Amino acid sequence: MMVSSPRVQQHSTRAVFFIFGFALAAWAPIIPFVKARAGLDAAFLGMVLLCLGTGSLIAMPVAGALAARHGCRKVLIATALLICATLPALSLVESTWLLAGTLFCFGAVLGAMDCTMNMQAVMVERDSAKAMMSGFHGFYSIGAFAGAAAVTALLSTGAAPWFACLAVVAVILGLCGLFSRHWRTDRVSQDAPIFAVPKGVVLFIGALCLIVFLAEGSMLDWSAVFLHEQRGVAVSHAGWASRYFP
Repeated sequence: MMVSSPRVQQHSTRAVFFIFGFALAAWAPIIPFVKARAGLDAAFLGMVLLCLGTGSLIAMPVAGALAARHGCRKVLIATALLICATLPALSLVESTWLLAGTLFCFGAVLGAMDCTMNMQAVMVERDSAKAMMSGFHGFYSIGAFAGAAAVTALLSTGAAPWFACLAVVAVILGLCGLFSRHWRTDRVSQDAPIFAVPKGVVLFIGALCLIVFLAEGSMLDWSAVFLHEQRGVAVSHAGWASRYFP
């Protein structure tokens, strides 16, 4: 089995954080197109968007258990491939219920990747013996900026949403091809508990994260819709606002 150097592992961890932000933000500019295609009003869109968060919440503990048993690499590769399948599907579905189901799956694989990439980051930071977590998360923000900007730029040229999503898929696959072999394969002892009940300061931090992520998610999901429907911005340009919020 190939053993990657610490520096290579650091770069590969930055890459997966970039991939996550890139994929999540790529969804934001196509939301007005999806809303129109499925014929949803604002209230129903809000209900459907809950499927994304629900999928993430359910998948996170499952992903943690899978990564502990099989290693981060397998889970990260699987989630990256599933993102590549579900993101283009979101741009094509017309049925409300099919959209809800696809969003649930998209949210689930994003949540699973989010959990697993942070496990990877903890291991890499530990072995590096220096603080690196903020830098890793910085690459999530860089990826989010790039994803929203790239998709909006393509839409602004007249490209169809499905084409913009395929371009995102190509970038994700390219990065996976370069870096996936360096993702961690460490496994946790089977004697370790699969789930631990959060207590004390962990609950407090969790509550703060809930508030922050609710605000962030609301801006991400609704900014393009707001600009298009309330401010008269062309639907192909409305996604420019989304790149500022992740």
